[in-house]
Amino acid sequence: MRMKDSFLWGGAFAANQVEGQYLAGNKGLSVADVVAASTVGVPRTISNTIDVDKYYPSHDAIDFYSRFKDDIKLFKEMGFKCLRMSISWPRIYPKGDEEHPNEEGLRFYEILIDELLANNIQPIVTLSHFEMPLYLVNTYGSWRNPKLIDFFVTYSKVVFLRFKGKVRYWMTFNEINETMNKKEPWLQAGLKFENDENPNEIKVIASHNMFLAAAKAVIIGHEIDRNNQIGCMVQYTPAYAKTTNPKDAMARHFYYIQNQFYTDIMVKGEYTALCLAQLKKLGVSLEISEEEKEILKKGTVDYIGLSYYFTYVVSESVGIEKKNEFLTQGQWNRTLDPIGLRLALSELYYRYNKPLFIVENGIPLDDQIDENGSINDIDRINFFRKHIEQIQLSIDEDFVDIIGYTTWGPIDLVSVSTGEMKKRYGFIYVDKDNDGNGTLNRTKKISFDWYKHVIETNGKEL
Repeated sequence: MRMKDSFLWGGAFAANQVEGQYLAGNKGLSVADVVAASTVGVPRTISNTIDVDKYYPSHDAIDFYSRFKDDIKLFKEMGFKCLRMSISWPRIYPKGDEEHPNEEGLRFYEILIDELLANNIQPIVTLSHFEMPLYLVNTYGSWRNPKLIDFFVTYSKVVFLRFKGKVRYWMTFNEINETMNKKEPWLQAGLKFENDENPNEIKVIASHNMFLAAAKAVIIGHEIDRNNQIGCMVQYTPAYAKTTNPKDAMARHFYYIQNQFYTDIMVKGEYTALCLAQLKKLGVSLEISEEEKEILKKGTVDYIGLSYYFTYVVSESVGIEKKNEFLTQGQWNRTLDPIGLRLALSELYYRYNKPLFIVENGIPLDDQIDENGSINDIDRINFFRKHIEQIQLSIDEDFVDIIGYTTWGPIDLVSVSTGEMKKRYGFIYVDKDNDGNGTLNRTKKISFDWYKHVIETNGKEL
């Protein structure tokens, strides 16, 4: 059986990691625009303003803003059926709370989406992918404040109306469950915590407001166009119990609860018993009105989008570990586990019985140009080959309904975790280094033609 003829092959990226031109067209600052580059051994620094003495990789990125037509030609050459992209919220509403949208921002995305459609590439659009308006953080306290619900819904409605009939697949918040998993979920939810705040409580409140915003967006999106398919998007990282010790099994159980908390609410439309157990474990109480319960129930998603990169090992004594004695480690301490993808797909599909869309999967490599001008990224080919094989087994053996597969990212981009350029994911090399130097010229890697052939054969030849 393998992939259906309608299976959507493509690539994925976020506006803040590729577009550059961070103030062009009256765009406002996003939370990504104040995350500076890291240095060796030092994490990326975040402030509420621009520091002129620091380097911000998102400000220029790879200048997709100016070069998208040429890049789309390369995507078409690979045979892309779709491109997962995001709309930068502050390009549409620079501050986030304005009465009227920014026409220049809407026009940019209109031209971009029309260019994709002209090349028979279906746009898959994420409404909020780590680029909410910074003004909403500094002025309203970000998602702590329920006022952001209406701001997000207003933005979503404008975008749904503008691109009605042009975009079929949408997602609300990228990796929304990372709001709980990150110590300070700045990019995910615009949150940094004050000394007198309970981080768990703030995360729960912010998540609840995001749930309501997403559900209202789903409702409005369906009202505007009944053909809209609107999904949630989670980072899904399966975990194995380290030993057969029952305490390790319980540690794994609690690890899963913190992620299923998000999918339960967005897919099932309610705070399930699992969700209540998570709230109790966090020591947080939450008052939910009948009106809010009705919104969550009515605004359930049509499908689940997920990112998958690696797996963890969990134990009662240590907690979460990346290293697994049965698996190899790739660059940047990434555990390589193709079978984990099949596990993720079956776990999600069997629990929720909703179509799945694998919208992020990839491997970072420090690609080098050899003396012949080639980039021989055979490790990337092997990575994707093994993961696609597991997708096929999920379809054939596990009967999982999978909409498509978009690799992260089809072209080199700024790493969200480190701000690096040498942490490369693409089939297309971009001439730029970690300090922002380079021509930005694009060069096909060996994997480019390999992925092209995979798409041509609909996955039959890997």
